[in-house]
Parts: sequence; structure tokens; C-alpha cells
Amino acid sequence: MRILMWHVHGSWTTSLVQGRHEILLPVDAQRGPDGRGRARTWEWPAHVHEVPVERLRHEAFDVVLLQRPHELRLCRSWTGREPGLDVPAFYVEHNTPGGAAATTRHPLAEQRRIPVVHVTGFNQLMWDSGRAPTTVVEHGVVDPGYRYTGADPTLASVVNEPVRRGRVVGTDLLLRVAARRPVAVYGMGVSALAETAASMGITGWGSRLHDDLPQHELLQRLPRHRAYLHVCRWTSLGLSLIEAMLLGMPVLAVDSTEASAAIPAGAGLVSTDLDALLERADHWQDHPDDAREAGLVARRHALERYGLARFLDDWDQLLEGAISCGSR
Repeated sequence: MRILMWHVHGSWTTSLVQGRHEILLPVDAQRGPDGRGRARTWEWPAHVHEVPVERLRHEAFDVVLLQRPHELRLCRSWTGREPGLDVPAFYVEHNTPGGAAATTRHPLAEQRRIPVVHVTGFNQLMWDSGRAPTTVVEHGVVDPGYRYTGADPTLASVVNEPVRRGRVVGTDLLLRVAARRPVAVYGMGVSALAETAASMGITGWGSRLHDDLPQHELLQRLPRHRAYLHVCRWTSLGLSLIEAMLLGMPVLAVDSTEASAAIPAGAGLVSTDLDALLERADHWQDHPDDAREAGLVARRHALERYGLARFLDDWDQLLEGAISCGSR
């Protein structure tokens, strides 16, 4: 099967491209948001092809996966085909509602031809999807293998653009934790935290802010830390959290959105009480064997619930069902 999609979320796409289908990615000279092509920081297989935007009208494909509202227009304009009418289509909703919780109308709510595929049950619950058919395909993540050492007693967190996104990703909580104990932060734009931290009297953070590392290096560094800290208030379930669990890291997480469903008892602590999370971090600092045991629970759960085979099988069933319906 040939699938047309845009490179929007690198981690999620990395999982999808591990399947047996051929992937077509629009590319332009600028490699901007609508023509990014193949990933530069992930390794993708050879059946992922870049297609120049000007050639898309002449490319055959069986289904289109949409991830942003304006991709409906791009598909019409660049390929000459109407998603859901001329070609089967799915809309993958990666995010929680951006407006008022539980009452925000989904951009595809007024139509029935394109199913909305949510990546968590929480997202499906909170979006008002109107007339659109919906389903959930939970994340699947490439297993990096058990790598945990926990030799570095500091906590680790992964967050992209923490200054711009602020409270949504729990940047204020991250700073509160950093004021009390060392935290290493990884992700795009994290170096901008240094100035904010300095204004709060948090010093010595320069060596612990790591901007946009290649994925292979990130997966090497994370498991050296004693535990993984997840402070997001209102985002969909971060793939970095699942990756940390697969690495064998114990988890400390703010109890919001999908966190309590994703992190089992025994894998760490999920709580709205920041002091309780810090107390558990202190315990793990003094009792590294307990941290290791919690990490093993986390890994077993992540393998079972977020394994790549289940994810790819779920998508195969959706895609094959769409093609079968379209051929009748």
C-alpha cells in the first residue's frame, strides 16, 4: 500500500514507517513545515520516499493520512484529489483540544467521510468530534532496549519549546523542581530556560540543558539519570515518556490527561502533589535499587501496552478496511 502523509511528528512517524507500507512524504526546497521530507534526526527505512511537491499530482497512492486541518487543502491543491472522496483518508489527531476542555469542536466534526483517529482515549473523550467517526490507535514505540543505569542521581525531563509553551507543558513546575534538586532537560529550545531560571535564582543549569539532540544520543543519555520527570499539564501523551519507560526508567508524573492510564502502579508515582513527587525522588536517590525495580515495572508495561507490533497491526486493520470499502 502507498500512503501519502506529511512529516509532522517525527517520533510518531518513526513508529509508523516501521510497517510494511510505502510512505510518500512531500518535500520542497525550503524543507519547511509542509515539505519537510525525511527525518534528519531519526533513521527511517528505504521505503520512505520524498516526493517533490510539484510531482505529487502524478504520483499514485492508496490512502492519505492527514494530521493538520490545512492538509485537506494541500491534498486537493497538490494532488488534485479530494480526501475521503477521491482517495480514502484518515485524520490523525495527536493533540488535546486547544480551547475549552470538553467543548472544543474538532476541525473535522461536520463531516463523516474521514474518520478521526485519536492517539489516546483521553483525547477521544475530550474532543467534540461531532458527526465524524472516531477511533483510538494508541501509540506504539520502537523498543530501544533496556539501558537503565541510574548512575546519575539527577532527574531527566524531555520537553520541546518550554518557554513558548509555558504552563501547558508544566514549565513552571519544572522550574519549581529545579529549584530544589538538579534536573537535566532535553528537547527543542530548552536552552532558553537558562535566562528564566537565572531570574528565579536557579543557577548552574547551563550544563544540564540539552537542545535538540539526535535521537540515538538522547536514548543513550536518558537512562543514565535516576528517574524520568513528566510535568505536562495539557498535552497528549508524550512519546518521550513511553521511551523512558522502555529504557527501564522509573517515572514521576503529574497526574493529568493520559498519564494515570499510561503509568501502572509500581512504575513510579503519578500525582497532582509536587511535594509527593519530590519525596519519591528523594527516596530513589537514597535507595537506587527501588528505583531500578520501578523501572523494570515501567518497561514491562510499556512493552505490553505500547509495543510496536500492536500499533502496526492496528493501523494495518484500519488501512486495509478503508481500501476494502473503497473498492466496493
